[in-house]
Amino acid sequence: MPPRFPACPTLPVPRLDLDWRALHVFRAAERGEAFYAACLEYGAALWARELPARAMLCLDRALGAGLAADAHVLQRWPLPYAAMAWIMRHTPEDIFIGNPRVHFQHYADRLRAPRREQRQWRAWACWALARAVRPDWPADPRHIVVEPSQDQIARELANHGHPGEAELWHSVLTESAH
Repeated sequence: MPPRFPACPTLPVPRLDLDWRALHVFRAAERGEAFYAACLEYGAALWARELPARAMLCLDRALGAGLAADAHVLQRWPLPYAAMAWIMRHTPEDIFIGNPRVHFQHYADRLRAPRREQRQWRAWACWALARAVRPDWPADPRHIVVEPSQDQIARELANHGHPGEAELWHSVLTESAH
């Protein structure tokens, strides 16, 4: 019988002893490439421990890392749009994941500095992925916010993200809709 939580193909294979300290070491440090890599690895570890909601929160943190567009780590581990969609698609129905659509809706609307616009549009991009993967997840009717179109998300990722980021997201979105 295959494992209930197969490894996400777009995340690193985590070390077995990984715990919260993997990110805690960055509490007063610059949150660049090493932080990004640690978030991806710890997110994979949380997924393997059947904690998909917490894994997605780690990927949120990875998307907020202060990375240059040419950061070496991005060559091996692109921004985790595919991992977000994969986790949403592969979480068993009986495991808590919350409502990622609502999470990203609230997250995008409340982000502040640093790199507010970049992080905000990445959150909206993940919101669109949640809608594509699980169209049955409802929005939060009590949180009044103007939901952007896919075209607007793509434009803003092109304006505030890394070169090629909008295309990366759009390819994941297109695949997620199937």
